[in-house]
Amino acid sequence: MKNIAIFGAGGFGREVKTIIDEINKITPQTYNFVGYFDDGFEKGALVNNHPILGGINDIRNLREKTAIVICVADPEIKEKIVSKIDNPVVDFPTIVHPKASVSNDFVTIGKGSVICEGTIITCNINIKDFVILNLMCTVGHDTTIENYCSFMPSVNISGEVLIEKGVYAGTGAKIINLLTIGENTIIGAGAVVSKSLPKNCTAVGIPAKPIKFHEL
Repeated sequence: MKNIAIFGAGGFGREVKTIIDEINKITPQTYNFVGYFDDGFEKGALVNNHPILGGINDIRNLREKTAIVICVADPEIKEKIVSKIDNPVVDFPTIVHPKASVSNDFVTIGKGSVICEGTIITCNINIKDFVILNLMCTVGHDTTIENYCSFMPSVNISGEVLIEKGVYAGTGAKIINLLTIGENTIIGAGAVVSKSLPKNCTAVGIPAKPIKFHEL
């Protein structure tokens, strides 16, 4: 049984704890959940009866092998957190809910990614590292999703889409096939993306259009 902890004790972190429980139901004793890390909580506090074990510095000082799941949706913050964790005893597991539908036909999912219940991933898909696909998302054939992207519930990604690093898509957004979404772009909730989007923009509406640009 492998020790596992979650960075981020907010709502999504607590939801991912339930995924770990479901994995253990299907494959008993896969993980031993030891608690949460979160710099915004007092060390020793309890969240849903599980302890706050500290913050990033406490992860960096771990001596026992521990899997850490980063449960932070903001791509920029998520990347910064990962960059600060340089402890060789820490690894980043790929967490897939047993009720997600992930085909065996040429699908790869990178380390640190979280695939939630009801999500459908079809074929010939490359999902890279630290990607979140929240509840009931769909990813169509021949799509690539690069590092640190986050998709909120019920996002639909059609086939042959390239989603570059650090993209965030709000709940219910839809991305039509054969498009490229530039890195660090934010897609608003409910938006319908029918044309490729440039990097570093926020796009909203039906059809989605950039309303502002932001440099990181």
